[in-house]
Formats: sequence, C-alpha cells, structure tokens
Amino acid sequence: MSSSTRWNLLVSRGTDSALRRFLGDERRGRKKDMSRFVEEAVQARILELAAERAKRQNANVSPDAIANAIDEALEWARRG
Repeated sequence: MSSSTRWNLLVSRGTDSALRRFLGDERRGRKKDMSRFVEEAVQARILELAAERAKRQNANVSPDAIANAIDEALEWARRG
C-alpha cells in the first residue's frame, strides 16, 4: 500500500477472533497482516459485485453479441 487511509471498523467479536486465529495459524500475526487481509477481502468483494452487476446488465444480450464484443476488444488491444 503506497498511500493509506485509516478506517475505524466495528466487527463482531467472533469475526475478530476468527481472523486473528486464522492469521496466527498462517504465522501472519503482525498488524499489517490484518490490514492486508481486509484490503484483499474488500477488493475481492468489489470484483464479485461488479461481475454480478455486469451479468445482470447483460442478461438480455445474446451470447453471439457478447462473443463479438470480446473479439472486437481483443483485436483493439492487440493493435494498441
């Protein structure tokens, strides 16, 4: 993390204990390890939600149209 922002979060005691046990079992018990874990979890969740949104937005698009759009994007990326 090159630039950081401090968050103050409230989580259940059970979640806190589970995460600390997990990080301890992984031999990653330093303060930065919890921050890294939370950041990775948030990024993964954002990606998951973005994928779900894209699927909903494209639910009525034909598979052929999606395949053509992918082919066009790949062709454009290879030229650039």
